[in-house]
Amino acid sequence: MSGDVHLSGPFRPTLDEIDQPATVISGALPPELDGEYLRNGPNPRFTPVGSYLYPLEGDGMVHAVTLRDGTAHYRNRFVRTPMVQLEEQAGHVLWPGLMSGRTPTADEVGPELAGSFREMPDINIVRHSGRLMAMAEGTPPFCLGPDLATVKRETFDGALPVGMTAHPKIDPVTGEMVVFCYMLEAPFLTWSVIDRDGRVTRSDTPVPGVLRPVMIHDMALTEHSVVLVLSPLFFDVMAAMRGGSLLSWEPDEGTRVASVPRDGGAVKWAHGDTFWTWHMANAFHRTGPGGAPGTADSPIVVDMVQHNNPGMGLRSGPHTSAFVRTTIDPVAGSIEHEEIEAGRLEFPRIDDRLLGSAHRQVAMGHRTAAAPPVPGAFDAVRVFDTATGRASMWTAEDGLVGEPSFAPRPGASAPDDGWWLTIVADPAGVAHSRLVVLDAADIAAGPVATVQLPARVPLGLHGNWLPTQE
Repeated sequence: MSGDVHLSGPFRPTLDEIDQPATVISGALPPELDGEYLRNGPNPRFTPVGSYLYPLEGDGMVHAVTLRDGTAHYRNRFVRTPMVQLEEQAGHVLWPGLMSGRTPTADEVGPELAGSFREMPDINIVRHSGRLMAMAEGTPPFCLGPDLATVKRETFDGALPVGMTAHPKIDPVTGEMVVFCYMLEAPFLTWSVIDRDGRVTRSDTPVPGVLRPVMIHDMALTEHSVVLVLSPLFFDVMAAMRGGSLLSWEPDEGTRVASVPRDGGAVKWAHGDTFWTWHMANAFHRTGPGGAPGTADSPIVVDMVQHNNPGMGLRSGPHTSAFVRTTIDPVAGSIEHEEIEAGRLEFPRIDDRLLGSAHRQVAMGHRTAAAPPVPGAFDAVRVFDTATGRASMWTAEDGLVGEPSFAPRPGASAPDDGWWLTIVADPAGVAHSRLVVLDAADIAAGPVATVQLPARVPLGLHGNWLPTQE
């Protein structure tokens, strides 16, 4: 496994945990930036055995860059699940990879964890209701303390014992966190709601019409609906037990989209040609005649990056991707796509204060023709203006960028008034990483500040700007 492309170069795991000041090496940090930029991502504590399926495998490591009074400080910690703790005691890996078709025995890990899959809260890092949570794919998150130390597995007092998505959506108006969870057994797909105070107000609610275990990575949320895209990527446990693949890509099945009314009304389905999406930027209901507010039955506009297949060794033929505006009509059951730009794109983000309503800016990672030959890596941040159709871009000429995250200017009421933050990694996986701060009004001008971090941060997945809470 040590030769896997996602275990080397810019993806190479970092094992040292440090807590040190970081240095502003160019420009000046905006004094208004007061908070933390946090990033999570797959970072195996020990060399995997059997298989390694990026981006779904690897132990979580959370990186935090605290910005305050024009200065920066960096720290990182492993998310210490029971699996990581046992492996640290043993000094080597105990849980084989997902695609290996094997789980550890009681002799290896004890009776309580025998036959279990590795918990991997290595996808996202989210703050809600006073909880800082490292998010996993379809299992409970793990709460972290202010110093990033792992506190506990979070089930919300037992109300969500199975888990949730790595991509919850927090309604900026109500403060509710809406989540989904896919499972290998019936009912296969559920959704839940947690209020701003951390109380589960809707426990696991099955989504009807899901007859097979299906993988869904992200979701979208509108004022009225939960939007779930079910592409034909199914789990096949029996095939895995026979030594085959745990995942089965079946493009002849097409892609379905569930519009789930947040008030508990009947789920409406739309069906169209096959596409895959890892990440959605945002969704909102189209207004009616005369600008009348949309309802749960109004067409839903979803901006996302679409792929012709999910990759991960499952594709046949070339891989294509594009930034696409998709319109879902929950009444007619139709799906229509408008391609905004084809290209090697991923990690679309907006100003999260606009989540669920119409947005203008969408930023994402972009791979230029001059990018280093690293599969699945991006060397530029590209921002699309959905009102004008124009795009602007900043290229990290000597590095690879991660997902951009938006930091609003404190006190600003105008959308997109603030900065885009991202970590830039060394393509060779040798030099320390840096954090760049881009003015959202003109990213092409380059960073207003660059912070040299005292560590190498592997290319990873998701992060968020968390302003200091008063």
